[in-house]
Amino acid sequence: MDRRAFLLLTLAGCADPQLEPTLTQVAGTSPGPAPPPAGPAPVVSGDPNFDAWLAQFKPKAVLAGVPQEVVDRETAGLTPDTGVVASDGRQPEFSKPVGDYVKGTVSDVRISQGRQFRDQLPYLPGIEQAFRVPREIVLAVWAMESAFGKVQGDKDIVRCLATLAADGRRRGWAESELISALKIIATGEQTRARLKGSWAGAMGQTQFLPGVYLSTAIDGDRDGHRDIWGSTHDALASTANYMAKAGWKPGESWSREVLLPTGFDYSLTEGAREALPVWTGRGVKRADGLPWSAADQASSASLILPSGYTGPAFLIFPNHAAIMKYNNSTAYALGVGLLALRFGGEGPLVTPWPAETPLSRTDRVLAQESLVKLGYDTGGVDGAIGPKTRVAIRAWQQANRIPADGYLTSPMIQSMAMQAAGMAAPPQ
Repeated sequence: MDRRAFLLLTLAGCADPQLEPTLTQVAGTSPGPAPPPAGPAPVVSGDPNFDAWLAQFKPKAVLAGVPQEVVDRETAGLTPDTGVVASDGRQPEFSKPVGDYVKGTVSDVRISQGRQFRDQLPYLPGIEQAFRVPREIVLAVWAMESAFGKVQGDKDIVRCLATLAADGRRRGWAESELISALKIIATGEQTRARLKGSWAGAMGQTQFLPGVYLSTAIDGDRDGHRDIWGSTHDALASTANYMAKAGWKPGESWSREVLLPTGFDYSLTEGAREALPVWTGRGVKRADGLPWSAADQASSASLILPSGYTGPAFLIFPNHAAIMKYNNSTAYALGVGLLALRFGGEGPLVTPWPAETPLSRTDRVLAQESLVKLGYDTGGVDGAIGPKTRVAIRAWQQANRIPADGYLTSPMIQSMAMQAAGMAAPPQ
């Protein structure tokens, strides 16, 4: 954001005081005390709510350890970015199916580029050895977050976070990240102009929030600066450090496509993690036909069916949860994991993603409303099909003798709505 300084100019009289009558001579009274000199007029953004928020935030930032001069300088002339508020409040009308998302993510072009980087970047082996995180995972995050550094965002992070904080929906989080951004500037490690990224506050080639930058960024190339914008070495080393801190377990898988036997109990989907021998005892096998590693045999996993029982099935290990700490989305974590496997030379999925119909937000809300009327707990009616809603869907499916995979379809929504209205018997 352009920063502007405002200066008030006062015009002084030029007349000769010997030729002009004084105030005393004109009014016949004694002059009072001279008024204090006028200071600079306070700069306001034009948005009263933003200005009120900023007034209470500035002392809070100082108390948090940001020097007063830095707070004053970086907030001078600060105005909200209306586009940020619009982006934060925007909720897509249609929910993109996981299969469509992953197919777009694990593209042939991206796989080819990732394999080239895997073979050509000389510092990847050192990063892998130092943090014990597979280079393929690090490259997959890089690909997902910025298209291998090409799309980092050009928003002023300070202005974006200030806008989000003033808006109020996520004030505590946004203020904390804004204070972290100001601390980065205060240390002199990076300038305000360097703190560029997305409207949501994420920065650089691997989209770190300011707080994560302070705690986790690494000077991989040892030039004295943690530069996640211009140094790919720094960005990838920082990502590996993040994954290690997130609990990455060296040697274990993150997700594996599996084949389920006929008659499998789909209600086990998204349940608690269980030891791998428990799953193999139920007839679950690796889709590629290879044996499980010793590390996986000693670990635990849970089952997910992101596109229902007709689509690919996955056992997800604790490392899948580490990826989700980067972005709390099953689709994102699957995209990173599957992309990493392809970077490492593995082939495509054995079970293809089925053709799926995107569900509108109106349909998702209708499903939740109908389930609530039928006595199921969805955790709220917000149009977001989260874990609690999927538990309700599985319970409804079981009650209606439908494979209980927790996957919602348009015909199911219509059946739920008709049942809730008392217009139809349960489907057989």
